[in-house]
Amino acid sequence: MNPSIVSYGLLALELCPGQHLAHPALPVAESAELGALMAADLKSWMVGHTGIDLSLAAAGFDPVEILRPGWPIHTEIARLAKLAPNSPEARLLCLGAHEGRMPAQLNPDPVFAQGPLRWLPFVLSGPADAMSELQPRLEADLLERGMAGAATALYAQTQFGVAIEHARYMTLNDGVAMMVMQYSHIGLEPVWPLIEQSLFAPDKGIWLDAPPEPLVFAAKGVAHIALFDCHQWLRLQPGLDAKSSEQLELMFQHYQMRQRQIAALLEAHGLQVEFDFCADAKTAHQTLLR
Repeated sequence: MNPSIVSYGLLALELCPGQHLAHPALPVAESAELGALMAADLKSWMVGHTGIDLSLAAAGFDPVEILRPGWPIHTEIARLAKLAPNSPEARLLCLGAHEGRMPAQLNPDPVFAQGPLRWLPFVLSGPADAMSELQPRLEADLLERGMAGAATALYAQTQFGVAIEHARYMTLNDGVAMMVMQYSHIGLEPVWPLIEQSLFAPDKGIWLDAPPEPLVFAAKGVAHIALFDCHQWLRLQPGLDAKSSEQLELMFQHYQMRQRQIAALLEAHGLQVEFDFCADAKTAHQTLLR
């Protein structure tokens, strides 16, 4: 008995500045064409291995839609792949849109349609012995050597109706590392551990407890953000005694804006956000744990 295991990957499309997908998802026929081109690109990694299936959703997702607890997009692709008829040969399952709609759970959210990076998710599945050899190779060099073929990039550009600057393959772990770097560049590095834990160890609790950042506790897909009035907030901020009341009020407003920014990011990554009012800063940690 040689059970099948899966590996999650991405075709990442970096759009030219100011560009957005004219079509968020490709029709069924075009998805099959794209899938065939992707299979040809990935063939060099499959050398020596037979019976490895490629399943993909021919739709462009924002990274926040992919990087959610339980990996819902990839999980759904893998589920649908299991429903497809078995074959002794490697299968290519291309999920496309019918009358403008993808299969349930695989429709890109229009709320996130304006991002400059689009991820097309795919799943490789095959016998455990073959996949156990293939996965380390993909993790080691897919990002470095995985530029999409010229035909694939051109086809994606034409069918999605958008100018593409770069098109490359990467593993889901590569995608996670990319987002770590992007978030650090825009001042969100302190928030990333909350997202990462929700992805890889959702049952374990984690704190964001680093003033002047807001106080947040996340566990099991729920993020609790502490709400304070101005006086209790001030008790958690060292070294502000010399500030004027006007300066403190402005800083408190910035703090509240940061809370909303963090809440929006966590919700985009699929976490449920709850704001918990903490009447006493000294007992805020206990309040969030209730």
